[in-house]
Amino acid sequence: MLGQAAAALSVLLQFSGPADEVLSRYFRAHRALGRQDRAFIAESAFAVLRRKRSLEHAAGSAEPRALLIAALLRVFGLSGRALEEVLRAEDLALVSRVRAARTEDLPPAVRADLPDWLWQKLAAEHGEAEALQIAQGMLNAAPLDLRANIARLDRDAALARLGADGIEGAPTPLSAAGIRLVDKPAINRHPLFTDGLVEVQDEGSQLLAWLVAPRRGEMIADYCAGAGGKTLALAMLMRGTGRIYAMDVSANRLAALAPRAARAQVTSIHPLVLSGENDARAKRLAGKIDRVLVDAPCSGFGTLRRNPDLKWRHDAGALVELSQKQGRILGSAARLVKPGGRLVYATCSILREENEAVVDAFAAERREFRQISCAELLRAQRVPVDTGERLRLWPHVHSTDGFFAAAFERVA
Repeated sequence: MLGQAAAALSVLLQFSGPADEVLSRYFRAHRALGRQDRAFIAESAFAVLRRKRSLEHAAGSAEPRALLIAALLRVFGLSGRALEEVLRAEDLALVSRVRAARTEDLPPAVRADLPDWLWQKLAAEHGEAEALQIAQGMLNAAPLDLRANIARLDRDAALARLGADGIEGAPTPLSAAGIRLVDKPAINRHPLFTDGLVEVQDEGSQLLAWLVAPRRGEMIADYCAGAGGKTLALAMLMRGTGRIYAMDVSANRLAALAPRAARAQVTSIHPLVLSGENDARAKRLAGKIDRVLVDAPCSGFGTLRRNPDLKWRHDAGALVELSQKQGRILGSAARLVKPGGRLVYATCSILREENEAVVDAFAAERREFRQISCAELLRAQRVPVDTGERLRLWPHVHSTDGFFAAAFERVA
């Protein structure tokens, strides 16, 4: 199985696309692999992607098989004896090298398992000590979080149903609808999922719905809806009333929302495929929407626990284009907000140029909007987290994905 894992990893290390999609294609091409084999390949390969730089140092090689052996020894804590059945004679020197490798004197970017450019940005923004904590918080696999559809089923009842079926979980500390599972079962086969009573959603993502705080009967726009995870969370809080426009430039992403909404028994969502930032149909809604959520496309560096390949696939140049695009999208979405309405900008990035810089530029230009405190908004929703005027969630502090959000009210 080590050979199959090395073959899969060699494909992943080409960074030709999102790692989860590349691995899915690999599994479709190797249908003889059993469930346990696939789990081993996925877990070991993703461990390498998370810790590629420090494992390359320990192994003295970037060869996939060497990196996997290093990961099994250093990340999973297996002994050389435990690996005897899969090791070759020439691997014994590698095992000795990996076991003897030290990381204390390595450059900080290598210890952080980040590309140099990304480490330099984090260190400049937060200082080296805090930057290292941020980076290390991204190195472990994320837990599996669910959002109970509390419009139809109480969270405690969902936990009881899961427990009766041998699936152990606990309430998340921040989201009133969140459930954190101990393991990672095939939840998409469970009746709670197929009946639309739970959805897979990171706790940090769930909090954005409470930040928007939609009221029953309002008109809401999820401006970058994607596959609609946050759209469904908003519909849940509205108890199926009002109207939610799920907007996105990708028809394929929006198409995934329809079956999810049907499972959740939500009929108040209206998909709208945008032609761009100046879509004519969106313009007809200008000044009419009560609350607008802009979960802007971003680098995704807040999700490195789930998508570790992002740090190797992006470069610094891409961020310039992204931040400019984020500013344009925020400006376009702001046109929809009616006087007295709320605008929430969010990303799953940890970088200031995609977050504070975008928001600061918007606030300076658009005087008809005043910034309002995320801490106060969440306190009013009884969400026990206070990171100040703007929401900042970190894996190493909050055990969520990395998220940023800022909220505005239109005053004129």
